[in-house]
Amino acid sequence: MRRVSIFLLSASALACPALAQDPAPTAPVPSAPAPTAQTDAPPSDPAAVPPPAASGGDVRTYTPADFARYSPTTAHDMVRNIPGFSIVEQEERRGLGQGGVNVLINGERISGKSNDAVAALGRISAANVTRIEVRDAATLNIPGLSGQVVNIVANIGAVSGTFSYNPQFRWYNTEPRLFTGEVSVNGRLGPVEYTIGLANVNDSFRNGNDGPELVYDGLGNLTDERYEVLTVYGDRPRVSGTFRIDGPGSSVGNLNLSYERYYFDAREDSDRFPFGQVARFRLLEEREREWNYEIGGDYEFALGPGRLKLIGVTSREYSPFSQQAVFSFADDSPDQGSRFTRTADETETIARGEYSWRMWGADWQYSLEGALNRLDNVSRLFILDDAGDFVEVPLPGGAAVVEEDRAEANITMTRALNPALTLQASLGAEYSTISQSGDVELTRTFYRPKGFVSLAWTVDSSLNLRARLERKVGQLDFNDFVASVNVSSGSENESNPNLVPPQTWLAEVSATKNLGPWGSITARLFHEAITDIVDQIPVGDDAEAIGNLDSATRYGIEWTSTFNFDPIGIRGAKLDLTVNVARSRLTDPLTGERRPISVDQQSYIEAEFRHDIPGTEVAYGFELERYREAPSFRLNEFGQFNTVPAFIGAYLEHKDVLGLRVRGSVFNLFGSRDDFYREVYVNRRDGPILFIEDRSRRIGPIFSLSINGTF
Repeated sequence: MRRVSIFLLSASALACPALAQDPAPTAPVPSAPAPTAQTDAPPSDPAAVPPPAASGGDVRTYTPADFARYSPTTAHDMVRNIPGFSIVEQEERRGLGQGGVNVLINGERISGKSNDAVAALGRISAANVTRIEVRDAATLNIPGLSGQVVNIVANIGAVSGTFSYNPQFRWYNTEPRLFTGEVSVNGRLGPVEYTIGLANVNDSFRNGNDGPELVYDGLGNLTDERYEVLTVYGDRPRVSGTFRIDGPGSSVGNLNLSYERYYFDAREDSDRFPFGQVARFRLLEEREREWNYEIGGDYEFALGPGRLKLIGVTSREYSPFSQQAVFSFADDSPDQGSRFTRTADETETIARGEYSWRMWGADWQYSLEGALNRLDNVSRLFILDDAGDFVEVPLPGGAAVVEEDRAEANITMTRALNPALTLQASLGAEYSTISQSGDVELTRTFYRPKGFVSLAWTVDSSLNLRARLERKVGQLDFNDFVASVNVSSGSENESNPNLVPPQTWLAEVSATKNLGPWGSITARLFHEAITDIVDQIPVGDDAEAIGNLDSATRYGIEWTSTFNFDPIGIRGAKLDLTVNVARSRLTDPLTGERRPISVDQQSYIEAEFRHDIPGTEVAYGFELERYREAPSFRLNEFGQFNTVPAFIGAYLEHKDVLGLRVRGSVFNLFGSRDDFYREVYVNRRDGPILFIEDRSRRIGPIFSLSINGTF
């Protein structure tokens, strides 16, 4: 859900780049040796380039031996080391929809909605993996997948488990992160496979920064000097269980259970010395205590000429949230401040059926889905009075119940046009009713077509090309319908019951090239034509809300590659590189000028050099991460975050310390800082400037330890 949060204060310090969070990147980057010809290195050498992956048509197959140099403990350790492949977590799905993440386990999609691929793979012991296949999505009878898809073939038998522990220490401001890790156990009882997991990995952090901020008036005169310290703590413990039953006959069933808590605390201390005014101190605090659960399952069985799969999911998220800012003054004047609170209770229930069969030389699937989403939101605003008490003031549009009833149907065909060319096409539509009650009453009904067509061409054993055209319907955040206040920045969004989901035409082409002993490259070009994009819109003379703009475009390139250094004599060394560059355009609703989509990612670079030293259990490496976002645009302000120069880190890893894989890392070696520039206007952004904030905060070095093992 979108948070009213001091995340706006420091995007990189709170989100904490992948390099600073954990030695194992949260967004996996392919880093395995390419499936190349056998070198003359001894078979026992853990740093030797493995033999070629078996290839059959459009399939590349890897065995556990291909990953021995990395001493993997989980299936995730293997997948993140496949050349030219990245796990792509699907954006927040509208219901269950088609496809999902580009990872299959034993030929099936990962069951459940919140069961993400990285977590699912992390619960499979590497010892249970028989082989890993990389296929083109268009060749699979699984509608909605695109690009490369990895299939983990695993055999769960005797009880086994995996664990990891990932403490982290920062030089400035924050306490150590001591309780990040996970443990999972899997096995089989008769026909039932089970996996039980306990984890505190996602959104577990101890972050912060500090530094000066200067404030100028509209004429550029310095008016205020500040020094600020930000600390942000978060934990998300989660317990989960997945159960799979084979039989009777060819039927297969899955049950997924999860329960999660989220603890979030943020604090910013700001000493302020405005010229000609009394010195003051601002304390900004933010807190969230969320719990959520999901219960989901599916059952697939033979029926007539095909197979029927029935899927059901129900989930709930309860999120009490508060944010307050209080000013105290050096002359003992009464404190001033404000507080915003929000209690959001969200539920989702989905039922879906998929019937698959073969007819006329093609694979077909018909799907029907119904969903009910509901948000019960109560937002309140308080002002600190002279007696030191918070007194509630009106917040029109702050209380609402938002519901959407939705149904969709799709039919999909997959057909091999010849041995090297495969076509997949889907046609569908959805019907939905969105209603809002509370301070505002409104009900609307929509009908939207959707579908795609994709082609996969195996040019030869080293080159695969793909093309895809898709019509997508986006998901809405129901909190955007309700009025909200950010007491940190002093901004407010009014209620807007007229929001509609964005729709997108996506066109993309991609290619994967095997470079033999040199490695592998995957590249993707894309263009998006978006209608009803969600952005800030003007309301009345001086207010604004989250709403829809007519259209926007977005285009770019994504590049993932692995380059091996074995051919030039540096055995066991490689360079992984991911580069994403995107540009976007829309018409600003205030100025009429063309500008980027607010806070859209414009570039991302991640590089890792790794050297597994031949004949030893030791590896070392260097990592770099650099990203840039478009400015944020509101109707009365403009802001730009920037982290400079780049996050650079180094690590040393030993793959057998009493049977454990241990890595020590240090990041931000060259002192990257969080910079932020903000212009606030008297009224609208096309008028005179009221003030400018310009700050630069140090982040400091980050030390991490990673311990991984199996049992």
